[in-house]
Amino acid sequence: MPTWSIIIPALNEAARIGQHIGALRRLNPEAEIIVVDGGSDDQTVALAREAGARVVMSERGRGPQCNAGAMQAHGAVLIFLHADTELPADAFALLEARFSDPHVQIAKFRLSFASDDPILALAARMMWWDSLLTSYGDQGIVIRRTFFDDLGGFPDWPLFEDVRLFELARARTSVHVIPTQVITSARRFNANGTIPQLLHDLWLWLQYLIGVPPSELAHRYEQGPVFG
Repeated sequence: MPTWSIIIPALNEAARIGQHIGALRRLNPEAEIIVVDGGSDDQTVALAREAGARVVMSERGRGPQCNAGAMQAHGAVLIFLHADTELPADAFALLEARFSDPHVQIAKFRLSFASDDPILALAARMMWWDSLLTSYGDQGIVIRRTFFDDLGGFPDWPLFEDVRLFELARARTSVHVIPTQVITSARRFNANGTIPQLLHDLWLWLQYLIGVPPSELAHRYEQGPVFG
């Protein structure tokens, strides 16, 4: 049984999925890589298989897709990784060291963006610790399979499923922060503007706190910023 299962929810990621899988293979050739497709209408599925990943088909939405991948995974530790998030070269060395402690159940990485925007760099740095506001799936979620199962997995939500999983975990244990940075695409910030997108993300988070359904939040997220 592999120690690590990397689960990548994907939708129309043909432009990057092959390169993404190749980079992960170079970091850890033994890791199980599962791409969970939510109904892509491009070549995501074919390219993922060509790159050597196992492909699972799922209902669209990050929560359902992540859960579908977890159901098929064999690893003792699950790594949920967005299709536009890259692991650093030292990721597995640091994960091996941290998860050698049996008390460590869940962790995330520090965040950085593929951008030289100083405002975005500052925003990323402010998310280097764990809290309700600062822990998301684009930082990577690393969790023991047994603990993931105990929590009941992700809620079947299309958005904020990551925030909820961290909430459930935080109620029972500490969320550890791996002291190295993933690199996440800045494509939404580039398309919509850094400040408008940051304000939009904060607005969505506040809507989540007051109980707006995640399905509605996902719709608002796809609509893009209401600011700017």
